[in-house]
Amino acid sequence: MNSSPAIEIETAPNPQATLIVLHGLGADGNDFVPICNELDLRAIGGVRYLFPHAPERPVTINGGYRMRAWYDILGTDLVRREDEGGLRESAAAIAAMIDAEIARGIPASRIVLMGFSQGCAMTLMTGLRYPQRLAGLVGLSGYLPLAALTAAERHGANADVPIFLAHGRMDPVVPIARAQDSRTALQALGHPVEWHDYPMPHSVCAEEVADLNRWLLARLG
Repeated sequence: MNSSPAIEIETAPNPQATLIVLHGLGADGNDFVPICNELDLRAIGGVRYLFPHAPERPVTINGGYRMRAWYDILGTDLVRREDEGGLRESAAAIAAMIDAEIARGIPASRIVLMGFSQGCAMTLMTGLRYPQRLAGLVGLSGYLPLAALTAAERHGANADVPIFLAHGRMDPVVPIARAQDSRTALQALGHPVEWHDYPMPHSVCAEEVADLNRWLLARLG
């Protein structure tokens, strides 16, 4: 999937948990390293952070310009025209990363999948379909892709996986209504969703990091 390997950071030898963090459109794995440096998860032991880079691909909404993207964005309507092929290709690659972490000795129940914007979409797409129970899913400033197919395609192992969703109330990129629709759809499927919204645009804020820190400690403690 990637032209370069994921950035890997371990906070201590013999990590006890893994966070796989998926960046947004046009960024790369470096984007969320500073945010994760603000998390304090020492109470659960060492943590391995993985920051993969999406492949470069032409993005239709940006005039076909090539950039790192987990899937193509075909237009401003994020519901009616989705790049199903790109979504499924990236979901398979991210699931393989989870498989590799399990092979390295981290149980699925100690792995959190997390993403921002497109990375949020990939987190929900991949995590709900993964065949082993994960510790949790974190979706920041994004939405549930292929929403109409989720009920039929999700795996029973993650039928009640805890989900942290956060969004900016002034987000001009992914309107908060889209995220609220995703929250409602996930709750209707029985997922325990912890929802937060903040007075910010398409970004991350300090209060959000603090809320996420507390949620991660509860999931992994």
